[in-house]
Amino acid sequence: MAKAKTRFVCQNCGYTSSKWLGKCPECGTWDAMSEEVVAVEKAQSFLPQVEVPRPKTLKSIAKERIGRLVTGIGEFDRVLGGGIVPGSLVLLGGDPGIGKSTIVLDVGMKFSSEGIKVLYVSGEESEAQTAMRAERLGSAGDNLLIMTATDLAAILLQAQAVRPQVLVIDSIQTMYNTELETPAGSVGQLRECTSKLLRFAKSTGIAVIIIGHVTKEGNIAGPRLLEHMVDVVLQFEGERSYAYRVLRALKNRFGSTSESGIFSMEASGLREIDNPSGLFLEKRADQVPGSLVAAVLEGNRPLLVEIQALVARTPYGLPRRTAVGVDYNRVNMLLAILEKRLGMDFGTQDAYVNVVGGVKIAETAVDLAIIGSLVSSYRNKAIAPGVLALGEVGLTGELRRISFPERRIMEAAKLGFHKFIIPQGNLHFDKQKPSGIYQVHSVEEALAAIFA
Repeated sequence: MAKAKTRFVCQNCGYTSSKWLGKCPECGTWDAMSEEVVAVEKAQSFLPQVEVPRPKTLKSIAKERIGRLVTGIGEFDRVLGGGIVPGSLVLLGGDPGIGKSTIVLDVGMKFSSEGIKVLYVSGEESEAQTAMRAERLGSAGDNLLIMTATDLAAILLQAQAVRPQVLVIDSIQTMYNTELETPAGSVGQLRECTSKLLRFAKSTGIAVIIIGHVTKEGNIAGPRLLEHMVDVVLQFEGERSYAYRVLRALKNRFGSTSESGIFSMEASGLREIDNPSGLFLEKRADQVPGSLVAAVLEGNRPLLVEIQALVARTPYGLPRRTAVGVDYNRVNMLLAILEKRLGMDFGTQDAYVNVVGGVKIAETAVDLAIIGSLVSSYRNKAIAPGVLALGEVGLTGELRRISFPERRIMEAAKLGFHKFIIPQGNLHFDKQKPSGIYQVHSVEEALAAIFA
């Protein structure tokens, strides 16, 4: 008998080598090379063995309208672009315990209530455990079928017999393809199982939702090829110590990737947040130094968040800088701008900046709010309620324009804000603009308007 060929595959990035290596030369991960047996491929003829589909014109295909499957969860449908497209492959990733299985099971229960048949396959829980989790989410119809299995061939065989409209795999790391001798969760298994699910979805028109685990860096575990193979990549984010969760689309072939859905984790499961700005501002105290509100964009939706800062004299020779929810290096840069342009001395002061509610902000539109809260705490002077600060701050102390200030201002006006500090020339209202808008050129002018 011919000797079986083996290779070593990095379980982090999928790099292959003919010999074992202590450190992967592609991603630099130590002790990640795992031995796998190379499957012997059968010789294939170039002659077609089955009927080859004929190409069609774009006009003839465009006439075939495909209706989306609406889940009934508004925030989930918003991120998907209006619902799940039949025959699509959706990958949902997120940290452990963040609520991935909960939201997918809730989606399956909503589908079953609308008469849409769903097959929910769990490789991590028994059928009784899945039913216990479903009890606290509500009631489901008879169209939701539960199955516990890890053999992908058996799962697809049952799916062909049941013919559901939606197939849920929880999770892809537990699925096993018997054609490969590698363990479940390895790079080869992930790649082959996802490939089979992709072919199954496209050939049958059944929408497939797969749940994927993430690494400690926050990336979906397995080769990057998985994200290229699927149609939609969803990321479920949030801190487990906070109630809110954010669902984002990292890739969407059937809709926009700029939308986001916000949920709140409660005892009865995930609840949609219709007014997220009110959620993050509901416990805000008035007339307290070191607090200012900014508006950020979560997709196309404005979200009002409170920026808090604390400036205190340091008991040590080296002042401490701490930033939670915003970029640490950007806070240091803004402190340097205040020292250079306004003459403030932070060399003997500890500075702490926090975004209330555990929100993580990446855009620079909160620069002015960070500066305003730092100056408020430094001077120990409270900012009047109803003030909204928007703007990116440059190194020379000028205020730079931001995107869609009109949406942010209108959202703040609905919540009772009446004073808006924005960069000069950054406003183009089609309708009647609200009063109380101050357009300024520099940080000095902005701080004068904030504390006026």
